[in-house]
Amino acid sequence: MRKHAFLLAAAAALLSTASIAHETIAPGAKVSVVHDQPLPNVPGKSLRAVLVEYEPGAGSPSHRHPTSAFIYARVLEGAIRSKVNDEPERTYRAGEAWTEKPGDHHQVSHNASETEPAKLLAIFVVDTDERKIVIPDN
Repeated sequence: MRKHAFLLAAAAALLSTASIAHETIAPGAKVSVVHDQPLPNVPGKSLRAVLVEYEPGAGSPSHRHPTSAFIYARVLEGAIRSKVNDEPERTYRAGEAWTEKPGDHHQVSHNASETEPAKLLAIFVVDTDERKIVIPDN
């Protein structure tokens, strides 16, 4: 339980900071970098926190992330339908989380509700020089 409280406190602290950058990746889907910090003990790597906000029924197009990125994603509000690689699609609710390994293909990322918004916090460990964090499929 302490781990969950710590994660929620960390998310609140990150979300209270001003956004560094935000991008609309699809209608009703917004991605905001809310924290970006080089890791002092891992040269060339950064911890980047990204808030993903989906309006009701909205989602992201099928995409990948930088090949250097390891990602921990946690639903903060609502429910998110997610499918990574060949795993079955799954709905994650507030408080639930998943990880994505470098090179994974995120085929589905969508608000599971047509009436309520959804938010998730994605924590990236990524090469510091990587600036584009969502790479849509061609």
